[in-house]
Amino acid sequence: MTALTHDTSRTTTGLALAVASAASFGLSGVLARGLLDTGWSAGATVALRIAIAAAVLVVPGVLALRGRWHLVRTNAGVIGVYGVAAVAGAQLCYFYAVSYMQVSVALLLEYTAPVAVVVWLWLRHGHRPSAVTLLGAGIAAAGLVLVLDVVSGAELSAVGVLWALGAMVGAATYFIISADEDNGLPGITLAAGGLLVGGVVLLAAGLSGLLPFRASTADAVYDGRAVAWWIPVVALGLVTAAFSYVTGIAAGRRLGSRLASFVALGEVLAAVIWAWLLLDELPRGVQLAGGVLVLVGVVVVKLGEGRTPLVAEPLPDDELEVSERPAA
Repeated sequence: MTALTHDTSRTTTGLALAVASAASFGLSGVLARGLLDTGWSAGATVALRIAIAAAVLVVPGVLALRGRWHLVRTNAGVIGVYGVAAVAGAQLCYFYAVSYMQVSVALLLEYTAPVAVVVWLWLRHGHRPSAVTLLGAGIAAAGLVLVLDVVSGAELSAVGVLWALGAMVGAATYFIISADEDNGLPGITLAAGGLLVGGVVLLAAGLSGLLPFRASTADAVYDGRAVAWWIPVVALGLVTAAFSYVTGIAAGRRLGSRLASFVALGEVLAAVIWAWLLLDELPRGVQLAGGVLVLVGVVVVKLGEGRTPLVAEPLPDDELEVSERPAA
């Protein structure tokens, strides 16, 4: 009974962290929109966002190691892949995708990542999804289509689809690596290392001309209210990057990559809500219905998991280390 209660508590905590991560990730597009409208380039916005997050997390990440630098040396490859694919790659591919196709379609393709996670767990670890899990995946996917309002029809670009699928690979990498505890890296250290690597990659892309860098000191406008440019910039770094990655990793280590990736679909619903609150873009009834379907799909996926082991088992009793707790 005690073990069951403890597992339930961990799952509840994991779900809360996953929702918080999805909600904060979902805010990034809305905050960036205010900057982009004043002349900021997507590359400069993303690079500064990641740089701020890396600067905030590098000290806590080092402290969390407690002198165990061998963990960084032995996991240099993991941190590198996380930074290149899950941080820099996913965002670069997504922004290139939206230059060829509608934003909603690109986002929908990127968020097929949970399906990729299920397939990876099946092929790599033998975790064959149950019929209930597949049903939940289908329900969540249908809900996502409604949330993104893709049903109205859109033209697809082959190049855009390839970039969006690249973003999907990056997102799937994020969920899989975040949920893996076997490497021994504290979650906040993985986040700090990945953001640092991702920031360097984006900076290199900017300096090489691959990614246009433009910035502006003009005020950003949200729902008719002007705010200084640095406010959304700081919020992008602290809230939508540092906080989001730390809570996302902590959630993945409690829920496993499969369930965490499906709960993360809530990011799309969160983006719709944030757009409503800050940009006065009201969601349509079909989008709200889609949001309900996404939540139902997540619940069904959880029911379909049963006792099937995931990539990572729940964390030990110490739960989230003090050094991993998001700062206010």
